[in-house]
Formats: sequence, C-alpha cells, structure tokens
Amino acid sequence: MLYKVIGLMSGTSLDGLDIAYCHFLFENNKWTFVIKEAQTIEYNKEIRENLLRAENTNSEDFVRIDKEFGHFLGEKTKNFIEKHSIEVDFISSHGQTIFHQPNILLTTQIGDINAIAAQTGIKTIGDFRRKDVALKGQGAPLVPIGDRFLFAEYPYCLNLGGFSNISYEEYNKDTENSQRIAYDICPVNIVLNHLANKEGLDYDKDGALSRLGKSNNELLNKLNGIEFYTLTQKKSLGKEWVKENIFPVLEDSNLSTKDMMATFVEHITDQLAKNIKGKVLITGGGVYNKYLIERLKHKLNYQIHIPNEIIINYKEALIFAFLGVLRERKEINVLASVTGAERDSCSGHIVE
Repeated sequence: MLYKVIGLMSGTSLDGLDIAYCHFLFENNKWTFVIKEAQTIEYNKEIRENLLRAENTNSEDFVRIDKEFGHFLGEKTKNFIEKHSIEVDFISSHGQTIFHQPNILLTTQIGDINAIAAQTGIKTIGDFRRKDVALKGQGAPLVPIGDRFLFAEYPYCLNLGGFSNISYEEYNKDTENSQRIAYDICPVNIVLNHLANKEGLDYDKDGALSRLGKSNNELLNKLNGIEFYTLTQKKSLGKEWVKENIFPVLEDSNLSTKDMMATFVEHITDQLAKNIKGKVLITGGGVYNKYLIERLKHKLNYQIHIPNEIIINYKEALIFAFLGVLRERKEINVLASVTGAERDSCSGHIVE
C-alpha cells in the first residue's frame, strides 16, 4: 500500500522547520520510501524568541505560544502543498520540544496539531513522545524505528543534530531475537551553536572557528569524565541537562571561545568513537561541520557513509512521517528496547 505523507520536524537547535513530502510503499513485507519534495523554512526572530522563552513563561502565555506555533506550522505546510500541487494523505508532526525530563515523567512538544489540521484541512498526527514517557520510558529517541525499516543496510545509524544519537541492532540471548538499541551519545550543535553565538554567529560554518582553536586537555578530561558517559542503561539528553552539566564546565574553563569549541569537538568525537563499532550512516546538520567530520574520521577505523543532501537534511522529517504511517496502521512505532519503557507502543494523537 502507498502512503503519501508530509513529515514536519523542528529540532532543538531551532534552525527552522523541515518539511518533507514522502511516499512510503509496503510491498513483499518490506518498506521503501522516496522523498518527493522537501523544504526548510528558517524561523524569523519572533518565532525563535517565542520558542526560546516558552519554558520560562506563565501558563497562559505558554498555551498561546503552543497555539500560534501550531498555526504557523499549518500555514507553512499549506503553502508547501499549494506550491508543489501535491496530494497528501495526512501530516505527521514532531512539534518543538520545550520540556524533556523523563525522570519525572515529563515531556512536552508544542505546535498544536489541531491548529495544523485546521489550517490545512488535512488529518494530522502528532504528540509521539508522551505515551512512552507515561510507560516510564525516555520518550526518545524515536528515529530508530525508521532506521530499522528504512535504513537496514547500515549496521549503525548516527544523527548529528542538537544532540548525537545512535541506533543499531543487537542480538538478545534471552529472547533469541535481535532488538533495536538506541540512545543519545552527547550534545553536538546545541553546544557548538551556543558558543558560536558568543562570536556573533548563528553557527560555526564548516567548523572554521573550531579549527582555529586549540584543544585543552584539562577541559577535555572534565567533559569526558561527566558521569552520564559512564551509564550503561538506555539514556536520552535534553537542553536542561546541557545547561546543568555542560555550560558551567565550559564557562569555568576561562578559555577563549575558539579553544572551547576546539575542545568540545574533541569531546564529541571521543564520545562518538567509543560508541561506533562498524560501518555507519551519518546524517543531520553536523555532517556539514567539516572539521568535526575530519576529527571523527581520524578516530574511527570503520567506513563512514554520508548520503545525499536530501537524506542528510530531511531524515528526521522523513522518519516522523513514517511514525505517522505506523500510527495510522495501528502498528508499533516506539520501541521499548530503545526507550526503556515498560512495553512497545503505538503512539501519537490523531486529529481528523
């Protein structure tokens, strides 16, 4: 059966809205896909500021931001549909994560799917994380179900976005079956962009600033020694964790911004190298950081595959479209082996 779906993705780095129009075909017990059209819409200053302040505002203002961002998503999606004259079965939206503290069973993504459905007149699916958190899971990462069915030819799938996360199959002796394992490894662009902002830049293009800096062993050892990296249980990261565990360590170093960036690139690549044990597919905005990729290649003995630009830029939007497909089919789209939840689940709310 063929599904024609729009996936919407807004990540922690607040770069903008990714829209991907995807076709999914299930045939001979196998999924195939094509990204037919895709676009990134950069957030203007007002949208970005609203999203940044959402976590620290009052309840009435929070609800207003949720509603207005939903209408924004719906308006941009409607424009996208009209521009490309496409036929869409439904829209599947990740939303914008504002709170993610699964240790207290809390996760919230804004961008009201009712507003998206109202703006577009098209069925909309969203809110994929909260059911898993209610089942005592981490609510993240969700992309591995797509890695399993859409990118099975790669032993390891690595995403370099606001955070780095990895996904792979592992044989379970108890069940005598393979299970998908996935977890966040470390922060990436959420920290590098923060440091680039100190130099008046939105991000470190090609890793040019990081390349100019000098890695500091004392700071690197402190970063690599953070307790999180010793955990063996399934784990996910959020911006609250970064604010508590990363930013203070960087600031206390009293290093130049360039040196902090160079050191943090070493920290990222150290952590990635510890977790990659075979051929790896790398996607996400971090792929464009040439210096970061150079340092990773220097530390890895395995083949790195960087796909075409549309997969690099829109893999997450593609997979959230796919999560919507699985939700529409009432099939499992969140894996307990990945999130640590009590059981697998079919998650997401539907607005007709």
